[in-house]
Amino acid sequence: MNIAEIITIGDELLIGQTVDTNSAWIGMQLSMRGIRVNRITSISDRREEIITALDEALGRVPLVLVTGGLGPTSDDVTKQTLAEYFGSSLVIDREVLAEVTERLARRNLEMNENNRRQALVPDNCVVLANRAGTAPGMLFEKEGRIIVSMPGVPSEMKYIMQEHVLPLVAARAGGRTIIHRNIMTYGTFEAKLAERLQVFEAELPATVKLAYLPAYGVIKLRLTGTGDDGVAVHRTVEEQVRKLYSVIPDVIYGEDEVTLEEVAGKLLLDNNLTVSTAESCTGGRIASLITSVPGSSSWFRGSVVAYDNIIKTGVLGVDPAVISRFGAVSEETARAMAEGVRRLTATDYAIAVTGIAGPTGGTPEKPVGTVWIAIASPAGIIAEKHRFADDRAINISRSAYTALNLLRKQIINR
Repeated sequence: MNIAEIITIGDELLIGQTVDTNSAWIGMQLSMRGIRVNRITSISDRREEIITALDEALGRVPLVLVTGGLGPTSDDVTKQTLAEYFGSSLVIDREVLAEVTERLARRNLEMNENNRRQALVPDNCVVLANRAGTAPGMLFEKEGRIIVSMPGVPSEMKYIMQEHVLPLVAARAGGRTIIHRNIMTYGTFEAKLAERLQVFEAELPATVKLAYLPAYGVIKLRLTGTGDDGVAVHRTVEEQVRKLYSVIPDVIYGEDEVTLEEVAGKLLLDNNLTVSTAESCTGGRIASLITSVPGSSSWFRGSVVAYDNIIKTGVLGVDPAVISRFGAVSEETARAMAEGVRRLTATDYAIAVTGIAGPTGGTPEKPVGTVWIAIASPAGIIAEKHRFADDRAINISRSAYTALNLLRKQIINR
């Protein structure tokens, strides 16, 4: 059982009302256990579509994981369709009914017919208890192939996967090992990174592959090792990770989906340092990223969103003559903003950003996407000029993450 398919059910997925995060999570979990996902199919809440998708998937793979359509309302038809597909009848499962009843009682809610229908399951399935919700999972076997139906609610799906499905998969997966290592980079372009890694890629063992996964300036490098000997695969991948660090140490900031705000926060916490921000074009985005990390009150003092020049001069103490002479988007203004917010908040470090996010406001000398970032610290003030894009959202995002990356480097190199 080394290959699987995922079927997601729900009209909300097809019209863009809900983003399918379930498939991404399931795919990652299966891949970590040596199971390759062959295909992901999203279909509507219609009997005919469900039957067709099951027929096609079972004709290709031995494991099919289905999410969605298990709610108590009339538009959730997955359960009834599965009962029909596997030639069974829906019956009340007493354990599920007791669980639903207890869950409602804890919330002081009365049982109604919709709640009661949650306990209906096909009489020939293995019921998978769902302690995270009211809809149970269901497992069917057909001619040596396994089909698992789970709720579409991510927390409930994850519970059933972790408690029931993944242990089953591990027991039946066989000896094939697949290991992924994700190396996170920032501060370079994909083409430039590929150029720097040309020799590294050429020297990779046949059992290890490298993938580039870019998103808003962050480029995730995924090393994937495969083989029958798990220990050997792990050793080979680790050797390549160490080699990768030696080739591009200046752009690697972490591993395994860690974010720049998490890395910067850990550096501040570990070194007993504090930071504040003065933001113009980012409008508080940097502060938002910093405070998204649990425990950030230990290292973050506060922020001034100095969108208007009045705030730059009146609150941060930027000399009006500096803005008049050099402009709000300039090295001199960025430096003065960083110095001002550091003095105002009494922090070890301060980040300042001023730029032209767009789509208007650019000039030939300072086009849209021009951004100055400054970092003030006990060692002084440094500033960098960047030219990002013509898109407002990209400019705001890139400015925020570039500022955090610059802070990270300053702390490491202090």
